[in-house]
Parts: sequence; structure tokens; C-alpha cells
Amino acid sequence: MSQDDVVARITKNPKFLQFVSTRNVYSNIMTMLMMVVYFGYILLIAFNKPFLAQKLSPGGVISVGIPMGIGVLVFTIVITWIYVRRANTEFDATKDEIVKEASK
Repeated sequence: MSQDDVVARITKNPKFLQFVSTRNVYSNIMTMLMMVVYFGYILLIAFNKPFLAQKLSPGGVISVGIPMGIGVLVFTIVITWIYVRRANTEFDATKDEIVKEASK
């Protein structure tokens, strides 16, 4: 069986079409979440500096903006880990199953 035949069988497989749709929706949701968090923080920096400059404790040196910035970084790491975990388990298993079916 030629590679073109396998590719044609894969692209016509309903599981493949569902897989692509699911993966795209999932990645778009994750992207939107990341953009909301990141640009929300940037917009706070741009338009509400007094809020971010508030000290967490009287006479303290840490302002509200520092833990929020760290929170953005932690959120980035967590959301990346969640995506990679799903991609390496569910998405890879589905992909392997589709390729195996098309190669028969």
C-alpha cells in the first residue's frame, strides 16, 4: 500500500475528522484561557497601576502585582502541563489507532 493511499484513508476516516475537531477545540480553549490571563495582567499594568502597586502588608515591600505576575507564570506552566499530558495520552493514542486502521 502506498503512502498516498494511507493518507487518503486517514483523511476520510470519521475518527480522524472527530480527532482533528476535538484537538482544535481543545487547543483553542487553552489558547483563549492563556490569552485572557496574560492580557488581563498586561491590561491591569496599563490601566490600573494603583491597584497593582498596593502593598500586601503595611510597611511591606511586596505589592499586589508581584504575586499576580508569579501567578501568570505558574498558570502558564500548569496549562502547558495539562495540554502536554492530554496530548501525550489521549491524542497520541487516538492518532496511533487511526494510523493503524488506515495501514491495514
